[in-house]
Amino acid sequence: MLELSNVNTFIGRRKIINNVSFTVKDGSVVGLIGPNGAGKTTIMKTILGLTKFTGVITLNGKEITENNHSPLTKVGALIEHPAIYPFLTGLENLKLYSSNKIDMMNIVEQLKMNAYIDLKAKGYSLGMKQKLGIAIALLNKPRLVILDEPMNGLDIEATILVRKIIKQYSSSGTSFLISSHILGELEKVMTAVVLISDGRVITNCSIEEFEKINNQQYQLYTENMPKTLQSLNDYNINFSQSSNHIVVSRGALSSIQKILYQNNILLLELKLQQPSFEDLVVTSLKNHRGSQDEK
Repeated sequence: MLELSNVNTFIGRRKIINNVSFTVKDGSVVGLIGPNGAGKTTIMKTILGLTKFTGVITLNGKEITENNHSPLTKVGALIEHPAIYPFLTGLENLKLYSSNKIDMMNIVEQLKMNAYIDLKAKGYSLGMKQKLGIAIALLNKPRLVILDEPMNGLDIEATILVRKIIKQYSSSGTSFLISSHILGELEKVMTAVVLISDGRVITNCSIEEFEKINNQQYQLYTENMPKTLQSLNDYNINFSQSSNHIVVSRGALSSIQKILYQNNILLLELKLQQPSFEDLVVTSLKNHRGSQDEK
């Protein structure tokens, strides 16, 4: 559906996006994740033809260039703030972009906006404006939807509702590229992750691969924990303690097994530690910064 190849974006002489390459497949939900200032919004604006760039961006096999935005006709987007006119009603705002009345009213129903859709948008709360912006992005059955912080300002019920809609649309073949700092919610819908730092892609894989690659910590428990701690210290094995367990890296397991055997310590439990998705993201970013510092 969408492919970026060696894309660079500049603001003045400063390179903001550096050789970014990734793909968004049909029906996939790709999470674009990174710290503030990493370049997430700039990447989205670049895809939409809002900034000058070098490299190649193709949408459904057709190249997007500075003078050719025609491939974007089947793309819906919400970038930074909803593009709404405050002195028009919510419905009038939708009509400006809609080409299918039935589709438009279905989206109003899906997002549960009926109670206020005929009111002037200037009186909308932040959450109501956000839902209207999402509704605009979903109009006209887009093939690709780009959402920048779509959960911003939404209450719990609206967040769950938007999550269900994303899953519903993606199951019908619509692709999504979503940036969000609410990683717990993003994790529930995305099928792939593109992790960026300082304008560079540092991870680009499926969510399953991402979790597998980063699950490097193991918990172990023995029949004699004080002796185990002393033995690991004697052999300079790096470890940490979590409640009544010891947490070690995967690479240390072979040495630890030999140490336990030599000291007649019985291993009672060894299991993979399951960090949260947020922990995996933070660890990946720290590892990247560490490798950059070494260079």
